[in-house]
Amino acid sequence: MKVILLKDIKSLGKAGDLVEAKDGYARNYLFPKGLAIEATEGNLKTLREKKKVEKKKKKEEYNEALKLKKKLDENSVEIKGKAGEGGKLFGSITSKDISAALKKQYNIKIDKRKIDLNENIKTLGTTIVDVKIYPEVVASLAVKVIEEK
Repeated sequence: MKVILLKDIKSLGKAGDLVEAKDGYARNYLFPKGLAIEATEGNLKTLREKKKVEKKKKKEEYNEALKLKKKLDENSVEIKGKAGEGGKLFGSITSKDISAALKKQYNIKIDKRKIDLNENIKTLGTTIVDVKIYPEVVASLAVKVIEEK
């Protein structure tokens, strides 16, 4: 019997997949628990429509991510910090600081976990930081650390 999965099932497949299941398994387990529905012509049509809408949504999200990448690549963010001898900062600049500065200066909200900072910035100057916006879309953001007077 062909069924459309509504939830991920380890032994069968992922939600939205059209799979072959044994009649007894489908009728006695999958259908009563709401894990799958029978693959009728109407249900298949609904599935195709749902996948089409999902694909369109992903494409829009990807295009938005590309726009944000372009904006981040073109701009730089300035952060002030107290420094001592030789341009060494008292403390360091973290991904949380960069995220807050982006929000304040450009009104761009980016989660601090998406800012790829190998180690915190501890000196004055410009540092290039990778920002993971979307899968396969990574922007390079210039972070200028200037001395606070």
